[in-house]
Amino acid sequence: MKKIEAIIQPFKLEEVKEALKAIGIDGMTITEVRGHGRQKGHKEVYRGQEYQVDLLPKVKVEMVVGDGRLEEVASALAAAARTGKIGDGKIFVYEVAEAIRIRNDERGDSAL
Repeated sequence: MKKIEAIIQPFKLEEVKEALKAIGIDGMTITEVRGHGRQKGHKEVYRGQEYQVDLLPKVKVEMVVGDGRLEEVASALAAAARTGKIGDGKIFVYEVAEAIRIRNDERGDSAL
């Protein structure tokens, strides 16, 4: 099993959710986060004063999938989140040792 963690632009969330739903991925965790990558934020002007905004709003999407679905899910997620501009985000993939459904103690892929 693999855990997929994606940091995306907030306005792309609905598009990403629809793309994942279209390929049969229903379970995911969504978190509002703040951060920056290489772009290091941007400058804004408020009441005539310029200031640096270095922690930009982002959305973190997390899900665990079977090994055989990794490429399909990562490709759908990337395609839906892509604008082609700096700040589109990143996808990280982690190995998951075990998954256990609390309700009935199912384990492994069947717990997903």
